[in-house]
Amino acid sequence: MPFPWARVLHVGLCLLRLPPTVFWAMTPVEFHVVAGGSAPRSTVARADLGALMAQFPDGPTPSKRRSDHGE
Repeated sequence: MPFPWARVLHVGLCLLRLPPTVFWAMTPVEFHVVAGGSAPRSTVARADLGALMAQFPDGPTPSKRRSDHGE
């Protein structure tokens, strides 16, 4: 698989707004860290998801909500 240059350039220059000199001076490990690659991954256990869904149930669908105009 080829290296995803378009994605890396977009993240580095557009999303992170790194100056090009800083971007090109970074090592792949440094880029990985600043792009959030070393952040801990969190997952939600099924039981925790069920508790969250019970605590914060979905409201009515948009078609069932009353509009601001009383329609």
